[in-house]
Amino acid sequence: MATDAQTAIVGEIRRSRLLTLPALIVLFLAASGPLLVVLLYSFLTAGDYGGVKWAFSTEGWQSVFLERDIFDDTVSVADAHLSIFWRSLRLSLMTTLLSLALGFPTAYFIATQPEKTRNLWLFLITIPFWTNLLIRTFAIMEVIRNRGIVNTALMKLGAIAEPIQMLYTDFAIMLGMTYVYLPLMVLPIYASMEKLDFRLVEAGYDLYATRWRVLRRIILPIVKPGIIAGSILVFVPSLGAYVTPRVLGGGKNLMLGNLIELQFGQGRNWPLGSALAITLLVIVMIALLFYVRAAQKGGEHG
Repeated sequence: MATDAQTAIVGEIRRSRLLTLPALIVLFLAASGPLLVVLLYSFLTAGDYGGVKWAFSTEGWQSVFLERDIFDDTVSVADAHLSIFWRSLRLSLMTTLLSLALGFPTAYFIATQPEKTRNLWLFLITIPFWTNLLIRTFAIMEVIRNRGIVNTALMKLGAIAEPIQMLYTDFAIMLGMTYVYLPLMVLPIYASMEKLDFRLVEAGYDLYATRWRVLRRIILPIVKPGIIAGSILVFVPSLGAYVTPRVLGGGKNLMLGNLIELQFGQGRNWPLGSALAITLLVIVMIALLFYVRAAQKGGEHG
């Protein structure tokens, strides 16, 4: 009897795998297939007018961090690429931190509201998602440009004599990405904070704990998964952002997404563009692995 039952279970597992096989094939072709093509292109030779030549070469990967002088053929560090890598990481981290600084109190405010009004506040948070990304980026441009809302208001108040140059700077890119991705920080934190039993907070106050101690010892450990998830959801798209840096950076302050597009477009160096895309993918995977490890540690601590 036991053998028959085990045989039935094994047969059911095999049938389940066969049923999922079409979905796995579609997933492989639609998701992994293009990535494999990009990986293949990164090991080929650049074409004369774009595209690739089917000849093995590691020049694309070497050009990610190194550059060859066109006159004496010497090799040196690709300072331009490294500066773009550093700018992308720095602005992505700053965007994540600023989104956290704004998103955490926002989520806390919504979670402490009566249940009848929470949905209204969440609705207001998600409204920006209804608008095209490009339109939202141009809206930020109108706010911070030299004759925009901020500079005009400051000049009328007499705080400044000339407009402050905010547009086409790293600050503009960080501000634009924060505005675009802020809801991605608020929603995961709110989802974790909604499960918080605020009687624990009251108990902390009853035991004469300060506000900072209650936040650090009670609230933050409970909402930590939401903070990590929100940080990943903001950091990953910020790292590969293209539209916002292109519009608010004015084409001067490039990020990784802009550099990759430049190689596939005007640069006509597809192997280098592919190598940069795979490098970006590796950075994102490292960030996701950090999230998984942090989530597992949070689960181990209950």
